[in-house]
Amino acid sequence: MAKIQPTADHLVVEPVSEEMTVSGIIIPDTATKEKPQKGKVIAVGPGRMGEDNNRIPIEVKEGDTILFKEWGGTKVKLDGKDLMIFREEDVLAILK
Repeated sequence: MAKIQPTADHLVVEPVSEEMTVSGIIIPDTATKEKPQKGKVIAVGPGRMGEDNNRIPIEVKEGDTILFKEWGGTKVKLDGKDLMIFREEDVLAILK
């Protein structure tokens, strides 16, 4: 995969498009037809600039699994992979 470096407070996310039931059955994305709201962060920008011209670091790190706003982000395709680019403010939670 090509290297991608987001700018400012943007992050690149690979959406997780399958869901697993409590009993462990995997439901493919074609069954739900809803936009994924969970994904794995594959690249993070350096953070946005504050009013005092100091960089404000992003709380999310590469490798984190996140929940994001349903209609947020921008879809991109890179090396045949569907990715999304978000601002940090579109991230709702980091899954632990």
